[in-house]
Amino acid sequence: MAISVTLHQYLTQQGIDYELVPHRHTESSMNAASTAHIPAAEIAKPVILEDEVGYLMAVVPAHQHVRIREVNKLLGRKLGLATEQELIPLFTDCEEGAIPPVGQAFGMKTIVDDCLGECPDVYLEAGDHRDFIHLRGSSYRKLMSQAQHGKIS
Repeated sequence: MAISVTLHQYLTQQGIDYELVPHRHTESSMNAASTAHIPAAEIAKPVILEDEVGYLMAVVPAHQHVRIREVNKLLGRKLGLATEQELIPLFTDCEEGAIPPVGQAFGMKTIVDDCLGECPDVYLEAGDHRDFIHLRGSSYRKLMSQAQHGKIS
């Protein structure tokens, strides 16, 4: 599969240069970090939350967890975790569990943990369990400039 068509088109539209980094098939971002010899702090991991308003993508470093209470406080919402089954129709060109952490590409509001903006390099799931997208930190900051930001992990 390599890169999600939706993600590729979005990166192209935004003028974002990237490098595809293959790795051995893994089922989690932490395993992928280890396999690819990439610091987990530089891997952006999406967590999909939902409430009566709709879905929200929270993006945190792979070695961190989303603090849902903090997200709710920042946004004035009552979000909870979405189920894997709910996500399948939202990310049709991605393998299950390999969602790229770029909600805007899929029409989803996004909030990003502040610490990811400080990384010199950021790696994103490409839409399968075998590839990362490598971005320079400056490109990642440009890509996420329209997303909300906060201390959410």
